[in-house]
Amino acid sequence: MKITELLTQKTSLPLEKPFKTALRSINSIEVVDVTIQLENEESGLGSASSTWQITGESLESIEAAMKGPMKQALLGRDIEQLEDILTAVQKSCAANTSAKAAVDIALHDAYCKMFGLPLHQYLGGGALFPVTDMTISIDNLEKMQDSAKLSKEQGFDVLKIKVGNEEKLDIERITKIREAVGDSVKLRLDANQGWSSKNAVKIIRALEEKTNLELVEQPVPAGDIAGLKYIRERVNTPIMADESVFSPADAFRLIKEEAVDLLNIKLMKCGGLRRARQIADMAQSAGVECMIGSMMESHLSVTAAAHLAYAHSNITRYDLDAALWLQDQVVQGGVKWQGNTAELSNRPGLGLH
Repeated sequence: MKITELLTQKTSLPLEKPFKTALRSINSIEVVDVTIQLENEESGLGSASSTWQITGESLESIEAAMKGPMKQALLGRDIEQLEDILTAVQKSCAANTSAKAAVDIALHDAYCKMFGLPLHQYLGGGALFPVTDMTISIDNLEKMQDSAKLSKEQGFDVLKIKVGNEEKLDIERITKIREAVGDSVKLRLDANQGWSSKNAVKIIRALEEKTNLELVEQPVPAGDIAGLKYIRERVNTPIMADESVFSPADAFRLIKEEAVDLLNIKLMKCGGLRRARQIADMAQSAGVECMIGSMMESHLSVTAAAHLAYAHSNITRYDLDAALWLQDQVVQGGVKWQGNTAELSNRPGLGLH
């Protein structure tokens, strides 16, 4: 079944409240949705989010990559040759990982629809639906405490706390949040590259004396692999790479150098479902567990990540709350939320209407 067209559409998705990290503060999610059409009038859907500070992509560059080299790479190809097409998309241009992720998702959606398979079944099945954490973005101490308590009341028993740039305040934030939510809630820290390696060790050790942390995510700049290893060797809390791992090659280096305990896979970083599976498989062979994460993204791309999370046994932690930040929660199909649990249907592809 031949691919006949690739169409794009830009969309702005307002958030219920500002999302703040050590890298940025946003009030809406800017995305490019993509539709891949087949000659039988079936289609596949994908979506990419613009995150300048992480992937270096804008809405304009995402759309240009899709409508230029990626469209050229797949038009006229037979969707049944999915592996070859996905390879052609990855080779069509350098970088542009979010654009590649959206096209990759749309190709998987179209392929699974053609064969009547839910995406999660094509990816390997699953046993338990993913249970996401909830992110507490950077703010003043009282607001972060209130957000943490509200999230616990809403049923989230794992919180991902954004920190970074302010050592003493970061320690106080985590200490006060722990007091607010009690010991039953797991706390994950995400510094978004905001610390130096020596400060990270100091902060984590100080927190280890006060409370229990599940993990610390990306404490130092993405390129500082030696820094990650330095921290990992000096603290008891597991260290997870996020911005340091875009590709399977990045994952291989981190695993080989024993720099981290965990890897955070995001479709927008790695270029889609195919490369995400490669990272998860490689990590599994080395005994390194993975988290599936998301940028601030649309419901569509979070749905794709949830299908992979459900299907892959080495993805053991889930950070898929991005779509829960959106003002408009009325969606047609895809992942449905029951509290903190991402439920997936058995409709073909992504399960979108």
